[in-house]
This record gives sequence, C-alpha cells and structure tokens, in this order.
Amino acid sequence: MTATYTLDPGRPLHLEDLNQFLDGGGTLALSPAAADRVRRCRDYLDAKLNRSDGLYYGINTGFGALCNIRISAAETEALQHNLVRSHACGQGAQVPAPIVRLMLVLKIQSLVQGYSGVRPELVQRLLDFYNADLLPIVYELGSLGASGDLAPLAHLSLPILGEGEVVLKGEPMPARKALQRLGIAPLPLRSKEGLALLNGTQFSSAYTAWCLLQARYLWQLAHAAASLSLDAFDCSPAPFHPQLQRIRPHWGQERSAALIRQWLKGSPLSHRKKPYVQDPYAFRCIPQVHGASGDALRHVEGTALREINAVTDNPNIFPEEDLILSGGNFHAQALALPLDYLSLALAELGSISERRTYQLLSGTRDLPAFLTPGAGLHSGLMIPQYTAAAMVSQNKQLCTPASVDSIVTSNGQEDHVSMAANAATRTYRIVQNTERILAIEWMTAAQAMEFRRPGQTSPALENLLSRYRQQIAPLHQDRALYTDIRDTTAFLRACSALQGVPLYRE
Repeated sequence: MTATYTLDPGRPLHLEDLNQFLDGGGTLALSPAAADRVRRCRDYLDAKLNRSDGLYYGINTGFGALCNIRISAAETEALQHNLVRSHACGQGAQVPAPIVRLMLVLKIQSLVQGYSGVRPELVQRLLDFYNADLLPIVYELGSLGASGDLAPLAHLSLPILGEGEVVLKGEPMPARKALQRLGIAPLPLRSKEGLALLNGTQFSSAYTAWCLLQARYLWQLAHAAASLSLDAFDCSPAPFHPQLQRIRPHWGQERSAALIRQWLKGSPLSHRKKPYVQDPYAFRCIPQVHGASGDALRHVEGTALREINAVTDNPNIFPEEDLILSGGNFHAQALALPLDYLSLALAELGSISERRTYQLLSGTRDLPAFLTPGAGLHSGLMIPQYTAAAMVSQNKQLCTPASVDSIVTSNGQEDHVSMAANAATRTYRIVQNTERILAIEWMTAAQAMEFRRPGQTSPALENLLSRYRQQIAPLHQDRALYTDIRDTTAFLRACSALQGVPLYRE
C-alpha cells in the first residue's frame, strides 16, 4: 500500500484490500463518519453509566464466571487493565508480521462500526501502531475461538498500556521503549475498552484472510502445474471438453476445465494422436477434484468477507435503540467450520498433485524412470516425490476437524468453544505444504518435458518454462535438490501469470 486507505463503516473490506496491508507501507485513516460513529457510541455509554445502576457485563461486572460481581465506578479502569494483563497468556511461535498487520486492521474495522463503546482515542492508537510499523508480538497458541481470540488479542492490546513486546520497524523491543521512541504515552483504558479489544475473532479471521489470499494463488498454480503435467505425460484433452462440464454444471468443475483449456491452448503435444484410451484419475479427473476445491474456496471466501466486516465483541451497544445487549458474536464457529473445509480443499489440491508427480516418475509412456537418463547410478527425481508424499501425509493428519472439538472453560460459563484459532493456524501450515507440493509437481513436469523434445506444449507454458529454465537448470546428473525445490517455489510465487483472482462475488 503506497497511499492512505480510509476506513469507513459504509465501506466493507474485501480480500483485495487486505492484500495491500500484508507488507505494510502507506497509512490508515478514519473517515469523518467512522470517527463520528465511534464518538456517539462512547458518549451514549458514558451517559448510560452515569444515569443507571444496572449491571452491564464486562463494563461494571467481572468476566466469564465472575459476571455477577459488581465492579464500582472507581474500579472500572483497573478492571479493564487487569483484563488485558491477565489474558496475555499466549505461547508457541510468534504470529507472522503480515498476519499481525491484518489483526490490527480487522480490529479497527470492527470498532469503527460504532457498536463497541470505545473512545476515538483508542481507535486512533491502533491506527498509530499500524502507521508507525509498530507490531505487537502475538503468540500462536492460547485462543479457543469462543469468547473471542482472547489471548492473542490481549497480546495485541498490551502495548497500548505500554506493556508487552513489539517489533518496531523490524526491531524487537519492549513496548514501553517503542512508545518512548515514538513519543507516544501509554493510553489508560476506560470502561468496556479492554473487553472490546479482547473480544472478537480478529486472530482467526486474519489467518483466514491470509490463507484465502494464498489459496487464490494455489488454485491458479495447481492448474498451471497440472497442465504442464498433462502434456508431459501425453494425456488426452478430451476430459476437459466443455460438453462434459455442461452436463455436470458445478461452478468449480466448469472453471477448472476452462483453466486447463486456457493453459493448453495451442499445444501441439496436447492435440497429437494418443495411443492410450484413458488417463489415470489424477489427470483425467482434474476438473472434478480441483473444481470441488474451487467450490469450497468460493464458499469460504463469502463467509470470511462477512466475518471481517462484522462486529464480534460483547456486549454490543445500540445508541439509537437505547440498548446494551450481551450476546455471543465473539463465538467463532462461523469461521471454524469453513476453516476445516478450506483445509480439506487445499489438502486435496496437494494430494492429487503428488499423484501426478508419482505417475511422471513411473517410467511409463516413454519417460525414463525417475526422469533421469542414467537410472541406477543416478536417482533423478526419486526423492522429491518422497518429500511431496511426506507433506501430503502431514496435511492429512492436520485435516482432523477442529470445529468438532470443544472443551469447557471458566467454571462452566464458557461451555462450548469453536477452536477456530487452532483451525486457522493449522490451515496456515497446510497452505505452506500445498505450495511446496505443487512446486515439486511443476519441477517434475518441467524435467519430464526435457524428454518430450522437440515436442512443444502451449505457447503460454513454453514461455513460463523458458523463464523457469533461466533460473533452474534441467537435471542431467544427481545434485542436491532442496535448493531446486526452494527456488522453484520462489519462481512460481513471483509469476504474474499465476496471481490469484477473486473466486467469490456477491
């Protein structure tokens, strides 16, 4: 992002918007309408507390199982500070910087809807963090995805108090030191504000958004790699004919077959006479398998877009209706189930890809075993398939549904949880595995094409292959291939022709 992006309650965020926030840069600002909505909601809450002696959860009561304990007006600030401190119990790996940036943006987006009762100063402090490239250090483990992503969001919020740890322009340091360097004083929290910061699904939804942005790319990459494999294995184009898709009209299947036809357009190898009646399923059923994953990605995108623009804290404040309502919008089941679905969809793209890699190495269809001219003395591409198989198997293990799990917490008050955060961090790992599996397929298909020469695939794929060969040489004799896999992954990620496109539209 190179300019100022203005957050406004009437302007929903899309995944394309979030993509520009991943690497930072530019600035965030609030529209006058957003600032006004936040201010009016806070003014209403202050007036309500001054004229009423009612109990309002987390505003003048304790939290969780302590919700029936009244907190005096003099203690409301300490209540909010104690909430943030006590919930900062994250463990495990640090959350990657791009996802922390998304957490900041999504938390602001939720607060500016004007139903959370925070002051404009608090929203501005979160904007200041993003604009200064001050990223709180957040830990991967600790959220149950029920009362919001409590532990991760507590770590996101601690630096507002001058506590916790941050990374300022790439340099880790205590939050207090970073604030001093920026000339910013710690900001005391007022009633409801700690709860508004900690309640919410912004940890799970930030991971979901990141995974979906990568999934768009993986969907494109899967079709490019599969298309090269189709010609390398001398497959028939018949399974991709539009008439076959017309009589089974799933969106994903039709789109998948169209992508294969697009990649193979003008390929002499594809359209030459075939000596084989049918191809193995990993080639012949690409539209059906890739297509089903595409349908899943499309569904999850729609759910994610609703979630990132929603208000997910508790209680919620409705000034126009004179209502303060305690509910369960923080419960992340709406993300947990789609994240399980997303994991399965991505794992299947990797699973069928590894099968194509295996077939290309099998020593059939006039290709040498393991795609080396000196099999025996040389192992060729034998072991990259092992690596792909290991990641496919790990993906299967990771795909155990998180959303069917639950565990009781807070003395039974929080008796059903979503485990969306575990689903999100699990999906993150599946995304990384699937990208590498697809890169191994591309590397294998490119090597197989060396044995099809002087035959030619399509102009689009030949162009991509030519650029690829400028960076990664064909395999004539054994060498350490971990760098080839790594460099292939980087090459494909940088290809503009493989950049993902939106799969979902309202």
